[in-house]
Amino acid sequence: MQSYFYGLADFLTGKLSGNEVFTSGYSGETSDFVRFNQSRIRQPGHVEQQYMSIDLIDGQRHAGGFSTLTGMVEEDQRRLAELLDDLRGKLPNLPEDPHLLYATEVNSTEQLGENRLPDPEEALARILAAGEGKDLVGIYAAGGVTGGFANSLGQRNWFSSHSFNLDWSYYLRTDKAVKTGYAGFAWDQAAFERKVAAAEVQLAALDHEPMTLEPGGYRVYLAPVAFADYVGMLGWGGFGKKSHETKQTTLLKMIEDGAKFSPAVTILENTKDGVSSNFQGDGFIKPDQVVMIENGAYKECLISPRSAKEYGVPTNGASGFEAPESVEIKAGDIPMDEVLTRLDTGIWINNVWYLNYSDRPGCRITGMTRFACFWVENGKIVAPINVMRFDETMYRALGENLIGLTNEQEMILDAGTYGGRSTGSERVPGALIEDFTFNL
Repeated sequence: MQSYFYGLADFLTGKLSGNEVFTSGYSGETSDFVRFNQSRIRQPGHVEQQYMSIDLIDGQRHAGGFSTLTGMVEEDQRRLAELLDDLRGKLPNLPEDPHLLYATEVNSTEQLGENRLPDPEEALARILAAGEGKDLVGIYAAGGVTGGFANSLGQRNWFSSHSFNLDWSYYLRTDKAVKTGYAGFAWDQAAFERKVAAAEVQLAALDHEPMTLEPGGYRVYLAPVAFADYVGMLGWGGFGKKSHETKQTTLLKMIEDGAKFSPAVTILENTKDGVSSNFQGDGFIKPDQVVMIENGAYKECLISPRSAKEYGVPTNGASGFEAPESVEIKAGDIPMDEVLTRLDTGIWINNVWYLNYSDRPGCRITGMTRFACFWVENGKIVAPINVMRFDETMYRALGENLIGLTNEQEMILDAGTYGGRSTGSERVPGALIEDFTFNL
């Protein structure tokens, strides 16, 4: 579709008049989906879809829209020409946008991901084997995701990525289940079997009578998925230039008072090793990495073109939301096989949900434990715990109370499929934390 998209961009260029400029984006996917329930295939499916967006610009006025693409040249040209005419009719009625900024220096790129996906039948056979004798529930999605950018100035960008994502649970009964996942670019059977073995151990432990713990401070282990969700809250206004300039950032104490996390904490936007494209919707190229927190200290914001224009600074290719899309938290030095021993007595947290800020300026986050979370004594899993609510500031959890991070990271792909498969990703370790506060 790369040459097809470029051809449509050339067609639109020929339809412009006067001082008009356009930017356009392309998104597409070819994906296989399989849903599982009771360790059986319940709903196999295949999706092929593609969209093209247009932002028509004349001076500081602009209007945007999008159209689905059929793959038939004449039909798609007709649709796009109608869309262009519609946008042209809107422009005179729109106010000038003082913060409009788009790439005017041509910087074309091509980022082609290697297709190392497993054979679908082979992957399904391995998943079904893992579910034998158990109630495996989940969804497997695999395939290629493509994206492009083009403008009337001659810039052309393209990327493709091929990944799989198995988001699954072993269901026991009522509200008891062990949720896990396995995602990546190439299937590693040994890695999958380790995931299965760990989930089976927790499934057996989940069958014990659950414990109800009193509110208070506990030593906890946040497994990578739980840790990613907890720290991921910083993407809600923590790193963006706009939020920093308007004093709404959840890292306000770090910016104004010099507060810091532990030196063990480094958080970056790692586009180079993620799944998303290295360009954004206005045509600006993203750097390979943007280090947002380095050795516990704030370093750099994510700066969208609009914020760059408003505050007179260079953009670093962030989206309009100024939220990270390819998060990496650097690993620590705790061996994975020593986590239970290092936890000693406390709570093993696999998943969390219902997260929100209870104090935005203080970077305090509340949430609830979910699925298989366990009470551990002397390095041994004793029993599952009933649901608890935590309320803890990141300056404590990632600061003086951080015992350490694991020496291995987990690659977590966003399982979202609304409108298309997500290209968001996180590469994170697990975290041991002292005196983590539970209030219910």
